[in-house]
Amino acid sequence: MTSPLTQTRFKIGGMDCASCAAKIDTAVRRLDGVADVSVSVTGASMTVSHGGPLNDDKVLRQVARLGYGIVKAEARTDGPETRAHDYAAHDHEGHDHGGGQQITKEAAGSSHLHSHPAPGQAWWRTRRAALTLACAAAVLAAYGIGHLFPSAERWAFLAALLVGLVPIARRALMAALAGTPFSIEMLMTIAAAGAVMINATEEAAAVVVLFLIGELLEGVAAGRARASIQGLADLVPKTALVERGGGTVEVPAEQLAVGHVIVVRPGDRIPADGEIVEGSSDIDEAPVTGESTPKRKGVAEPVFAGTINSDGVLKVRVTAAASDNTIARVVRLVEEAQEAKAPTERFIDRFSRYYTPGVLAVGALVAVLPPLIAGGDWSEWIYKSLAILLIGCPCALVISTPAAIAAGLATGARRGLLMKGGAVLEGFRRITAVAFDKTGTLTAGKPAITDIVAYGRDERSVLALAAALEQGSSHPLAVAILDRASAAKAPVPVPPALAARAISGKGVEGSVGGVAVFLGSGPAAGERADITEAQRLAIDSLNGQGKTVSVLVADGVVAGLIAMRDEPRPDAAAGIAALKAEGIRAVMLTGDNRRTAQAIAASLGIEARTELLPQDKQRIVGELQREGLKVAKVGDGINDAPALAAADIGIAMGGGTDVALETADAAILHGRVLDVARMVRLSRAVMANIGQNITVALGLKAVFLVTTISGITGLWPAILADTGATVLVTANAMRLLRWRG
Repeated sequence: MTSPLTQTRFKIGGMDCASCAAKIDTAVRRLDGVADVSVSVTGASMTVSHGGPLNDDKVLRQVARLGYGIVKAEARTDGPETRAHDYAAHDHEGHDHGGGQQITKEAAGSSHLHSHPAPGQAWWRTRRAALTLACAAAVLAAYGIGHLFPSAERWAFLAALLVGLVPIARRALMAALAGTPFSIEMLMTIAAAGAVMINATEEAAAVVVLFLIGELLEGVAAGRARASIQGLADLVPKTALVERGGGTVEVPAEQLAVGHVIVVRPGDRIPADGEIVEGSSDIDEAPVTGESTPKRKGVAEPVFAGTINSDGVLKVRVTAAASDNTIARVVRLVEEAQEAKAPTERFIDRFSRYYTPGVLAVGALVAVLPPLIAGGDWSEWIYKSLAILLIGCPCALVISTPAAIAAGLATGARRGLLMKGGAVLEGFRRITAVAFDKTGTLTAGKPAITDIVAYGRDERSVLALAAALEQGSSHPLAVAILDRASAAKAPVPVPPALAARAISGKGVEGSVGGVAVFLGSGPAAGERADITEAQRLAIDSLNGQGKTVSVLVADGVVAGLIAMRDEPRPDAAAGIAALKAEGIRAVMLTGDNRRTAQAIAASLGIEARTELLPQDKQRIVGELQREGLKVAKVGDGINDAPALAAADIGIAMGGGTDVALETADAAILHGRVLDVARMVRLSRAVMANIGQNITVALGLKAVFLVTTISGITGLWPAILADTGATVLVTANAMRLLRWRG
């Protein structure tokens, strides 16, 4: 019997490009006991799956030999922190990485090309920047020496070349020993060494400088993508005011536990997910949700970590530990998602394995065949072959997809659109049908008063009498009446009720201001008062709209009707319309009764399948798939889990159950129906970006391949083409960070 796989997570320092990730992946896969490896450039992390015990030291040593910093991260039981066990093969320099905690170590010395800045450290202060600057300064000095002492020019450029080439060659050797012989560093080393052999030392030195500049720009871009996720974590304040012994004590936010009551002052960020127990205020949720208008929230309403309390003092009971608050869950999901490769990314990875050896083969043929067959000049054609090696560097091609995927996942997360991996992000563009649950997905999930019809009194009086009877009740219909009575814009004074009592299956009765009052169903009200034909027609009309009607009887006379319904979310109709505009079919699957469901569906313009059990929803998803449709299922409850799992993409809505969130492939954090269409648009934007990137990467190489063989361009333009393509591709991918949907 096969033992279940265990996952061990590591944080990697200095990994800024897809080729870095590929080298680490290949090296670690060669170790005994490793079943699978997932490496995330943007998350600066690696997850190793293994069937039995894993020799951590071997993993740490293997990665450190490649020149990267590495630590083992273990989740603590008492907080969101990680314990780090670090290792590297050389001297180390610690870097603080997020949350003030040491989790990466960088190999010291100029041999470590891929160092990265600690938080708050400018990119130009990194070792990579220092190496680039040193090599550039050495080349400039060589130019000066060449003018002053022409006989020493070649040796000056050779020395300048070695400043940058030695670290590159060392990394090429380590990568080759770890199973990646055809790395970008290897191509650069061969090209530079070959240029020296044919007396093109000056060009070789300049090429190395340009290569280092390209690597530096690549690291800056990777840092931006990484910062977009780290920026989410930074939304949560570092400290919180906890109520203790009649006062408040400032404690680290990461130490907050479920049940703690915290005080949030006006202007403060809320340090934890929680529920308001005292006070009310406008809450600015823009940092988390992107909503520009603050929401007024009061007692018993939820608030999220990272949002801003605008104008009132709040007391909030913590409902989630720091490691499980809204922001932490978003960051964790995105980091995990970035380790799951999209189909396009996997294809590019496979393609590049054959592409790089192919480039070497073409370069060798260009160097050998023309002189042997056509009597060409050996020096000329070797020069051209070296230029082809530089043109063929697959850096831009390899980074074209993961850079766009990482940027897409990051920008989606910042807008509450969580997707568990590149495959899910890519899959959204193929969706042709979306099946929605009704309650809690298309609707708010709780009844609200839609109509108050008064007879002989005004509406406020009818509402006041009904609210008087319902005080203290937790029944959903009672809560709807009390919420309407206490509405902030026009609160209704609620008088006390005497001898109020519930009558099973009928309603509630009592005395309010000396008036005998009953609130209940139509038949029960008919036992206590005469209901006119006009009133019956009004009740039937409201029931026909899928509304629950309660009849208010005062002193034996019908005083009013109160209609309630679980109303659609404010953006539900717009969300359905947005999907239709994208050419996507929308259908509602609900266990609710036909009349209520059809009324909601008609108001939203969506087809409805009603009175369904969980297995029925799963069956209908299968039927849609057999029609040739790619189906996304959106739901928030346990009864949605089978259909979520059966769909091509399952989407958990808002504050859905843990079962729904675990089963789903994606989550809409803020409960907006419009976000389903936004996910589709984001997917299409990312895939269009990837297409542009691949076109740029391969197009530039094709152009310069022709011009090089024709003798129009040489080594300098070749490396500019490669570096330029890498910069263009990365910059284009980073545009997705500004996507607004």
